[in-house]
Amino acid sequence: MSRHPVKLYTFPLSGHAHRVRLALSLLNVPTELIEVDLRKGEHKQADFLKLNAFGQVPVIDDNGTVIADSNAILVYLARQYGNSDWLPTDPLGEAKVQRWLSVAAGLVAFGPAAARLVTVFGAGFNADEVINRAHNLLKVMDAELANRPFLIGSKPSIADIANYTYIAHAPEGNVALSAYPNVGAWLRRIEALPGFVGMQKTAVGLAA
Repeated sequence: MSRHPVKLYTFPLSGHAHRVRLALSLLNVPTELIEVDLRKGEHKQADFLKLNAFGQVPVIDDNGTVIADSNAILVYLARQYGNSDWLPTDPLGEAKVQRWLSVAAGLVAFGPAAARLVTVFGAGFNADEVINRAHNLLKVMDAELANRPFLIGSKPSIADIANYTYIAHAPEGNVALSAYPNVGAWLRRIEALPGFVGMQKTAVGLAA
């Protein structure tokens, strides 16, 4: 366990930042939240750019070890504070996790996350296009979750943490989840985990 709380530079409406907050909570790691006001451009100021030259949240500072990028942080936290359930050490298990981390960084980012960016932040994506991408992803996820409770097997891993937030908040981007019962059950399993903490909801899209 960390001798001092892990500092998490975050923003309440960032799904990427929430992934890390959720991981820290599930792993029972003491955490100090440091809010970076994206609307005021604090993530582009010199002090923050020293932490992450890309000017993005989240960033963690674990006793002087500074790591940026939500998926990279999840890997670090799983290895540092978790066990092999959160990030398997065998080649196949680790590859399964990596597959879903790639999904989170790709198909989720350019599907449900992008759709939510349109409604929450006014991003200039083509709404119909990103909503369609989201449904294509959800169809695959729903089929795979018919055979197991979590994304890589019988226990939760950082694969689930990486993909949870933007799927759970997809209705904010006008992406309905009602046609995907296995995805819905998966979300509820994650929300029932000890230490679960949700992300702030926004009353936009289908969530309005």
